[in-house]
Amino acid sequence: MTEPLIVIERLSREYSSGDSTVVALDHIDISIAAGEMVAIVGASGSGKSTLMNILGCLDRSTSGSYRVSGREVASLDMDELAALRREHFGFIFQRYHLLNELSAIGNVEVPAVYAGLSQHDRRAKASAILDRLGMAGRLEHRPGQLSGGQQQRVSIARALMNDANVILADEPTGALDSRSGEEVLRILHEINAEGRTVIIVTHDMAVARRAKRIIELRDGVVISDQPNHSDLSIAPIPIEDRSTARSPAKPAAPWRASFGRFREALRMALLTMNAHRLRAFLTMLGIIIGVASVVCVVALGAGSQERVLANINSLGTNTLEIFPGKDFGDTRSTKIKTLVASDARVLGQQIYVSAVTPTVSTSVTLRFGSIEASAQVSGVGEEYFAVKGTQLAEGTFLDADSVRSFAQDAVIDDNARKALFANISTSPIGTIILVGRVPCRIIGVTRQQQSGFGSSANPTIYLPYTTVQARFLGDVSLRSISIRVNDSTSTDFAEQAVTGLLTQRHNAKDFFILNTDDIRRTIQTTTGILTLMVAAIAVISLIVGGIGVMNIMLVSVSERVSEIGVRMAVGARQNDILQQFLIEAVLVCLIGGLTGIGLSLGFGVVFNAFDVGFRLIYSTTSIVAAFLCSSMIGIAFGYMPARNASKLDPVTALMRE
Repeated sequence: MTEPLIVIERLSREYSSGDSTVVALDHIDISIAAGEMVAIVGASGSGKSTLMNILGCLDRSTSGSYRVSGREVASLDMDELAALRREHFGFIFQRYHLLNELSAIGNVEVPAVYAGLSQHDRRAKASAILDRLGMAGRLEHRPGQLSGGQQQRVSIARALMNDANVILADEPTGALDSRSGEEVLRILHEINAEGRTVIIVTHDMAVARRAKRIIELRDGVVISDQPNHSDLSIAPIPIEDRSTARSPAKPAAPWRASFGRFREALRMALLTMNAHRLRAFLTMLGIIIGVASVVCVVALGAGSQERVLANINSLGTNTLEIFPGKDFGDTRSTKIKTLVASDARVLGQQIYVSAVTPTVSTSVTLRFGSIEASAQVSGVGEEYFAVKGTQLAEGTFLDADSVRSFAQDAVIDDNARKALFANISTSPIGTIILVGRVPCRIIGVTRQQQSGFGSSANPTIYLPYTTVQARFLGDVSLRSISIRVNDSTSTDFAEQAVTGLLTQRHNAKDFFILNTDDIRRTIQTTTGILTLMVAAIAVISLIVGGIGVMNIMLVSVSERVSEIGVRMAVGARQNDILQQFLIEAVLVCLIGGLTGIGLSLGFGVVFNAFDVGFRLIYSTTSIVAAFLCSSMIGIAFGYMPARNASKLDPVTALMRE
């Protein structure tokens, strides 16, 4: 003998209520054959809603057995229960439970999305079912634009979408007027006439008498289960084409089904964000500020670093400065006389040296007419300006003949020109000035130079070092030797070679070397660290934004519990719910991230339009990193709310309005 479609044996359901236990169902036995139309009736608290939830696999029994088509329900996990609801059951709710963001046809399509039907097939089938139920002119209307009776028809169409062989109707006429209620009952009779099993849960005996069998519950116990012999004649609603609604649609390929569910989750996320635009924007705000801050800070650091390095380069890149003594501040350095011009000549012969210059210095007073100015006198060789990367504004530099002949030729800097010739519009080239008591002829003026070290606003005049030694100092020792290392040689290697050579010449290491490349690297490292520090602070704002996303998503889950329950009732897997809310969180962060990047780039355009001494330099790496960071924040902080949503109990979710 074939087993009935639904078999319940010794089934009980108990709930904990404080320290006591409430028995909702107490060892009931029911069997329902395929094609029956059964009414479960009882007063409030009789257990009929609990029984319907267990029948629809929305709830589990505490004990006993429940089998559907011979399959024991108690042994199924959450996704297997979802599959059972998807394949066997269609739900008609008293409060309709339609999704407000979707149109009538969109609501009807939802079960087919989780069943894996292709978009074309489910659209055609949903349209046919709604047409059959007299809703052809309301396909694109939202629930708020439909009457109660029309919403219930949409709910019925949704229940029929997956060709369910069991229709569970919970108080299907409870929220309707008598005329709409009568229409719904006519539809249920027609559904039953097609061979589907219809189970109506109601407290209204007048509705129960429309069924062919009535099961009455009281205090969780079946007190009556018998056929209904009253007049059941209800004129069926006219249907032009029944085959369209019941024709089985071919499921899409697995990858298409997965893509269809993903697309539905994406669409729902976009619809929800659009419906709550202000909330979505406020949620994004933390991400926008965080991403824009990170990108701008890194660009600011790169721009300032470029300017600092440019200032260092104006001194002459790849340079070594050799000084007497052990280090800066060595009080014995003035007594060391071993650093001499011959050292510079020997160094100039080395293959790793591009240019070399001895240097000496003193302070004097410059006089031109009645104008006096204190100045720094730098005695230099002919290659000094090449070593330092100095450029001419006008005139010429010192040459080798000037050095050999102890010439009284002078090159002045821009500060000296301003100090002595501010009121003269003609060129100072060829003018004789007094340097201390020594008359000198100006042969060149240097351009104003941005230098990071040793720069001063004091006037500077450059004379041949031989002239300064002979006429000002009376000493052949040097203050320093400056070397420009050729581009093909490492400054570290050159420093080691110079140290070895001079130590051998002096028979002692009575000098120290300042490697300007070390300074450049130090500044580069320092600015990089500062940029990272500030960027780290900006990342904190990203994390705060992520926490905001999580909080808002938790609120969103609590607000949409009923929607989650409906989706679970029509067959959504836990992974489908997880995916939907996770996509929403990631979308918020992605859109916020892209907006933040756009905002930072716009800020850069405005910033670079003003001459502030440096520009913002954007890094593709930092932009990509900020974008990926916002994505990861969406996943990380969106996962917990999404997981909470996927773990909701369908019954609890459906009870929330």
